[in-house]
Amino acid sequence: MKVLVTGSAGFIGSALTLRLLERGDTVVGVDNHNDYYDPAIKEARLARFAGHSGYTHVRADLADRDAIEQVFAMHKPQRVVNLAAQAGVRYSIENPLAYINSNIVGFAHVLEGCRHHGVEHLAYASSSSVYGANTAMPFSVHQNVDHPLSLYAASKKANELMAHTYSHLYGLPTTGLRFFTVYGPWGRPDMALFKFTKAILAGEAIQVFNHGQHRRDFTYIDDIVEGVIRVLDHPAERNPAWDGARPDPGTSAAPWRVYNIGNNRPVQLLDYIAALEKALGRKARMEMLPLQPGDVPDTYADVDDLVEQFQYRPGTTVEQGIGRFVEWYRDYFKVPA
Repeated sequence: MKVLVTGSAGFIGSALTLRLLERGDTVVGVDNHNDYYDPAIKEARLARFAGHSGYTHVRADLADRDAIEQVFAMHKPQRVVNLAAQAGVRYSIENPLAYINSNIVGFAHVLEGCRHHGVEHLAYASSSSVYGANTAMPFSVHQNVDHPLSLYAASKKANELMAHTYSHLYGLPTTGLRFFTVYGPWGRPDMALFKFTKAILAGEAIQVFNHGQHRRDFTYIDDIVEGVIRVLDHPAERNPAWDGARPDPGTSAAPWRVYNIGNNRPVQLLDYIAALEKALGRKARMEMLPLQPGDVPDTYADVDDLVEQFQYRPGTTVEQGIGRFVEWYRDYFKVPA
């Protein structure tokens, strides 16, 4: 297939692009290379595609309507994976408009491109953050999610609603993927694992929010990519049993679906840090802090739909995943063991 991947220089986007190329797909990647974090790692991720003739890179911003229309018109992708977004819950509290431009305006341009150019299936990144104030565990796509706690979460919920409209009005198959705390090699420098590793190796204290008591459904990058590919290969279908009198939030009478991709095994933050200490062979100095605005105490993914419909369940343990991340980190930054 010819697949358009937005955010192809990002953490998840670059890993997905590599897998698609390795299986023989043609990939058109779009990324704006912004400086939310060090662009050097984005360039290094892209360098991994150098040996693949099936890759075309476009430096463009999703918020640039003309540029995105040109990408669709020129390359005519069969399927699209939208992973480009302004990420980060805490950053959204300080810079909310960045999320409107990238995550909402930009996503609208992707939807329009899919609508006007006959795209067979749009898969896009949503987030576990959409569950917001929900406390019923595990989080299920069949629960209502109308109480987001950050603008980042609200923008991802908005994406799901926008996609539903296009699925309903234009018959565009769309699938939203609610990712749960993705980690692993080539990860984002602004995320906890990266920051913790850097600080511990430098002998500096790490900031541990909620006193380390909250739990996260940490999901390894390879598990995320496998889930995305399986979903991408099967365009969303209508649910013939959907009933407007008893609406199911996870399906629709339109060709629209949402799925959780999580490890289905939440881990307390202190245990996550302990696994990192073991992999590094060093103890962490911890500065205990309260839960931060916009954060939720726990995340826990119900992945039953993913298992039943795609015969797939994420399976990498935190110990395995952190071990692989530390190996990559030492190699990338030339840190001796």
